[in-house]
Amino acid sequence: MSRMTPSLDEKPGISPANRSLERGVEILRAFRPGSELLGNAELAERTGLSRSTVSRLTQTLVGVGMLQQEPHLRRYRLAPAVLSLAHAMRSGSTVLHLAAPMMRALAEQQKINVGLAAADRDEMVYLESIRYNRRVSLRNVVSGQRVPMELTSLGRAYLAAADEARRKTLLSLFKSRRADWPSLSAEIKRSIEHVGAKGYCVASWQPEVVALAAPIVADASSIFVVNVSVSTPEPMSSVARELAPHLLDLVARLDKAICAADANGADAQA
Repeated sequence: MSRMTPSLDEKPGISPANRSLERGVEILRAFRPGSELLGNAELAERTGLSRSTVSRLTQTLVGVGMLQQEPHLRRYRLAPAVLSLAHAMRSGSTVLHLAAPMMRALAEQQKINVGLAAADRDEMVYLESIRYNRRVSLRNVVSGQRVPMELTSLGRAYLAAADEARRKTLLSLFKSRRADWPSLSAEIKRSIEHVGAKGYCVASWQPEVVALAAPIVADASSIFVVNVSVSTPEPMSSVARELAPHLLDLVARLDKAICAADANGADAQA
């Protein structure tokens, strides 16, 4: 694997509440784009679990409809039930319902890419991605795609909004696996400071792709991050000057809409 994967006990968000359930979830998490078919040996390597534990869990997951077995290959793939869970999450998300039309309008108006993401452990996951680029780009981002937290504007904006304990845990994890940590740490620190001062940060972790991101703190446990990006050879500073007002306006409108929806929900329950 290209990125070092923390052990089960080291992963942010893991608790000792139900080890069997957590280990089963780890099996499901091992499947990523480009790794659609995995055998027990590969799953054991990716999760850090023993082969006997993996064998028991894969059979259980097949039995409950979360995995499908390819008998001739002796490997497994995710079952359709997993997709139905993702659809239920998307269709039931108030934030996605509010954000999607605003994001699409901005993307079409400015001919830029607009995304909405949330953190999952040490990565960011796109919840929505509207692609409307000024230039043809080989990079295609879709809902559900993961990107590194420490390298992206999405991740750094999240780190700026996260509580101190979680941010410290994540930074320690990045430090343990990055040979370039001194320089990367300085970049992350500058990004966090920029979010505090300006409300957003900017990064370019893909060639000729400049992205700005800003956090939205829905509540103590829900942090969303909005980003806008373009494929361009222009310097980050000039792109930031052009796109920052649009990003911050979108974030302000979405934050206001989320607050209104929460207030209406509270009134309805009263």
